Amino acid sequence: MSDLLNPIFQDENAAREWLEARIWANGRFCPHCGAVDQSTLLQRGTKPRKDQPDQKRPHRAGLYQCNSCRQPFTVTVGTLYERSHIKLNKWLAATHLMMASKKGMSALQISRMLGISYKSAWFMCHRIRESLRETKLATPLGGQNKVVEADETYIGGKEANKHHSKRQHRGRGPVGKEPVVSLVERDGRVRSQHMPEVTSKNLKLALLTQVHQKSYLMTDESGVYTAAGREFSGHGTVNHSIEEYVRGGFWHTNTVEGYFSILKRGFVGTYHHVSQQHLKRYLAEFDYRYNERVSLGVNDRDRMAKSVSGIVGKRLTYRRTNQPQDELPDF
Repeated sequence: MSDLLNPIFQDENAAREWLEARIWANGRFCPHCGAVDQSTLLQRGTKPRKDQPDQKRPHRAGLYQCNSCRQPFTVTVGTLYERSHIKLNKWLAATHLMMASKKGMSALQISRMLGISYKSAWFMCHRIRESLRETKLATPLGGQNKVVEADETYIGGKEANKHHSKRQHRGRGPVGKEPVVSLVERDGRVRSQHMPEVTSKNLKLALLTQVHQKSYLMTDESGVYTAAGREFSGHGTVNHSIEEYVRGGFWHTNTVEGYFSILKRGFVGTYHHVSQQHLKRYLAEFDYRYNERVSLGVNDRDRMAKSVSGIVGKRLTYRRTNQPQDELPDF
């Protein structure tokens, strides 16, 4: 059976029950006051109609009332799904499609497959990406006797392909592109970040905050890594400028280069264009799939189920037309 035929992707009640089992795995908590297992399920058909008090109106399925603060809530309150008019089973289906596609899936393709508008699919995809972002740094990459590779790449179109009026006329290479730095632990995780500028100072700060100092750092011959390399147990390099890519089977940056190949194939073949504003969220998407990959024992279903835990506390909304720019959330 195709995964998309799973009832949680077809039926809204099945999707809600599946989500409740994961969000409330340690007890049903009230998102308003935090009380655990102190709520009552409101029976459907017990809500009086305002215009006709003698008649009853059905409650929403899965609606609870907290016995402590008396506030009503469902499993979607306080999450990315709160007050969404898109059915919950479609949210889960979109998440599954993004988690099962190694190089990503465009919002246009998701809109076709789920039968929703492109605008709604775009809205969903960016919020799913936001749920994948690490809000707090977990354990640092690497450690004793572990190797962490670091490298930078540049995301964006070629100057030669731009309209003459949009070219920056500052040479070739990274001109007009956005720098991305990735740190990859061999046989482990990756962390990528969008940097305004790749400098020795910026790289040193990124490395010291995200990589264990007992790690062995592996980079190319670029001088921007020299100062940071002194802070680790060792610093090895390979000289790409003379076409040295592997030396002795240990000295190489092929792991991070392999990650960049997946990242760029997604940008070139699937998304085509990524704005500076949303680049961090696309990086979070690719990082998450790499960190929860098959070689680490995670299949598509497990990856999707684990990703849902990130929806709590990350509700994002459209900006209203009369909302000042300085009041916008970081989106």
